[in-house]
Amino acid sequence: MNSLEQAEDLKAFERRLTEYIACLQPATGRWRIILIVVSVCTATGAWNWLIDPETQKVSFFTSLWNHPFFTISCITLIGLFFAGIHKRVVAPSIIAARCRTVLAEYNMSCDDVSNSVFLGLTTLSFDIGNETSGGREVLVYLTT
Repeated sequence: MNSLEQAEDLKAFERRLTEYIACLQPATGRWRIILIVVSVCTATGAWNWLIDPETQKVSFFTSLWNHPFFTISCITLIGLFFAGIHKRVVAPSIIAARCRTVLAEYNMSCDDVSNSVFLGLTTLSFDIGNETSGGREVLVYLTT
């Protein structure tokens, strides 16, 4: 495979990665909004539950029964975490990190913003073929 084909493959990989991350962004935004709304509802309900003077006088389950807003929002928040909302909120970052790990083996990296693939180190190999060197290979690393 010549360098022109490799460059085209790299550009195709970069386009596909950018396209996939862009496809995930709307869903990730919706999950973040849902998580924020449910978290604010839970915090508001918890505040009202804690400042209620009746909470100290009745049993725990009775106090939860008296504050259905807090109870429902808390159960919803727990359900969302069991359903994996914490993974859905950060899905693009997880994918970018995994791509960065794989690309690191090839001395490349990608950024979180545009998911552009960057060449890190270029390896040039020179074969020194004379009697004294024994045909050793010398690697030279150039930063680009």
